[in-house]
Amino acid sequence: MLPSGNNTSPISFILLGIPGLENSQVWIAFPFCVMYIVVVVGNIIILHIIRIDRTLHEPMYLFLAMLAVTDLVLSSSTQPKMLAILWFHAHEIEYHACLIQVFFIHAFSSVESGVLMAMALDRYVAICFPLRHSSILPTSAVMKLGAAVMMRGLLWVSPFCFMISRMPFCPNRVIPQSYCEHMAVLKLLCADTTVNRGYGLFVAFSVVGFDLMVISVSYVMILRAVLQLPAGEARFKAFGTCASHICVILAFYIPALFTFLTHRFGHHVPRMVHVMFANVYLLVPPMLNPIIYGVRTKQIRDRVIQGCCRKDS
Repeated sequence: MLPSGNNTSPISFILLGIPGLENSQVWIAFPFCVMYIVVVVGNIIILHIIRIDRTLHEPMYLFLAMLAVTDLVLSSSTQPKMLAILWFHAHEIEYHACLIQVFFIHAFSSVESGVLMAMALDRYVAICFPLRHSSILPTSAVMKLGAAVMMRGLLWVSPFCFMISRMPFCPNRVIPQSYCEHMAVLKLLCADTTVNRGYGLFVAFSVVGFDLMVISVSYVMILRAVLQLPAGEARFKAFGTCASHICVILAFYIPALFTFLTHRFGHHVPRMVHVMFANVYLLVPPMLNPIIYGVRTKQIRDRVIQGCCRKDS
């Protein structure tokens, strides 16, 4: 629906949800709802434990708190609307709400990638320079690194929405997925989108390329340092700590890269597969992060167990 006398921007868009599974969408919503509840409860528990336990006010846990906040924002920017679409057929989304969703999805995906990079750097310093860890990464440095990651996400993604808002849209306003994504919105524009697509590729490769390079170099250095440790508890502990982080990295980047590549090059990938992966990319990593760190991190696991025992007593 276009406003009278103005063919530049529509009043709203129509989000289809999961094309090809219309008859099953009500039932598909239940596992998505359960996963979203796990995201919210799990990440709030992580944040609460880190806030009340001063012994956890260290770089690793401060970065974990940043990751939890990012996961809450990233999942909450899409899941409530998606559940409304699947359960209540609330397919319409207002134009500015759609642009806000584009901004939050891409800005906080960039922030999450940056936080994972910062966590890799922290593991490198902790394992390779254990005696100088607190001097190399004091709390002030952690806060500055977190602020830099946040500013990068906000500044890099802001032009997405600015450029879209200044371009005319075609009469078609149907987005064949469950949330507004940059490439999906670009396909509705009645104008040359070469600059938009080029800038999108630049942001994707500069952010993900830089972060993955830093993560890879960090873990190569960590692996070298760990293999020089005498076989035993120290080596096992170092491998255990890194394994948790690597699982989180893979859970984030694999579906993210699949979604990014299929949007641009995967024209033969069934739309249903693409949409399902797009939803998984924004929900499964935020769900897995508190589970992985809650199970694998002794300090957090002990605090959760203590809290449960107090309630039982």
